[in-house]
Amino acid sequence: MSKSQLRRRLLSDRQSLAATVWRQNSDRITDHLQAWWRFQQAKTILAYFSFRQEPDLSPLWYVSPEKVWGFPRCVDGSLIWHHWRPENARQRGSFGLMEPHPRLRVLQPSEVDLILVPAVSCDDCGYRLGYGGGFYDRMLSQSEWSKIPTVGIVFAAARVDTLPRDSWDQPLAAVCTEEGIWEFPK
Repeated sequence: MSKSQLRRRLLSDRQSLAATVWRQNSDRITDHLQAWWRFQQAKTILAYFSFRQEPDLSPLWYVSPEKVWGFPRCVDGSLIWHHWRPENARQRGSFGLMEPHPRLRVLQPSEVDLILVPAVSCDDCGYRLGYGGGFYDRMLSQSEWSKIPTVGIVFAAARVDTLPRDSWDQPLAAVCTEEGIWEFPK
């Protein structure tokens, strides 16, 4: 199956999840993340605002207010990360995604300890299937971003043995589902 065919099928499956199952599984994911040593040690964490029934990580911003949270804006094919707090406004940006206001402070790679990466699917080797824009792969291929631990966030139904790969695909350090966290050697 091609990446685009697999993406369509998995997105359709995810969007058909009952709201109660989506909420329960999202909460289990946040529980696993909170208990994970990398999350506990991280001071600055990059995350995402849930879209199209992606796992919802928003409880983390409230139970871990001591963390510095960063969220992306899509600008000219790149992700620009801004420091965001729950009291800050959000706005609809590129691709219909919620984004932090552009006037909020920009975070630099040197400040970041962990990246929570949205995905359509992840495999047992640490590779992810995204939405096809290449935003995260481009960012993670840059030397200043490549050493920061990344964890793909997906529901267990979207975790597969092996995904189709291209030369530009960047592996993750870990994958988190409602069933647990799997780390991969780099």
